[in-house]
Amino acid sequence: MSARPAAGGGRWVDVAPERLARWLENFAGRHGPWTADGLLLTAEDGATAELAAPPGSPATKDLDELRRAAGESRRIGLLLARKGAVAVGVADGPKLVVSKVDTHYVQGRTAAGGWSQQRFARRRDNQAKAAAADGAGIAARLLLPEVRTLSALVTGGDHTAVDTILAAVPLQPLAALRSDRFLEVPEPRKTVLEDAIAQARAVRILVKDPT
Repeated sequence: MSARPAAGGGRWVDVAPERLARWLENFAGRHGPWTADGLLLTAEDGATAELAAPPGSPATKDLDELRRAAGESRRIGLLLARKGAVAVGVADGPKLVVSKVDTHYVQGRTAAGGWSQQRFARRRDNQAKAAAADGAGIAARLLLPEVRTLSALVTGGDHTAVDTILAAVPLQPLAALRSDRFLEVPEPRKTVLEDAIAQARAVRILVKDPT
């Protein structure tokens, strides 16, 4: 389980589907008995918890449906990109079954002023385009053959890098599966890709403490 601050107040909590029942018990233990209005829980002390189903699961209107849907095994695609690094994989439930990680040098700093700055900027732009093209190629090789079996594509890392990769015309079938959930991850590596599966499978909960 992980937690981080939420814009507008409260905190986001990611809970593995198999730990959801225990989390609900602990929520009641901390805040008192709760009542549910759809997927919004309100505890006795005024604390609230709004639950969202994992990417790729069917739409759910109440807690019982969410519990069943979240517990089902799904195949999801993963695309993590940041600067010149990309990690692509397919997860079947909690297991990573296909993966590829690649790095491509992208200039991090530019010289200050004049023609040198422009030359460095052009070089960096060309390096970024090459990295995006390589990332698109990896995604095409690993994910397009699996596209009919995937329930969702979960992305993460840097928004611009991911958007640039998915802008490639051959990847339109993948872009159509893209989940709204975006994972905050460091520079993609194999271990980062494996850790991302837990985030991608989690029930995401917005918790707000009583005021």
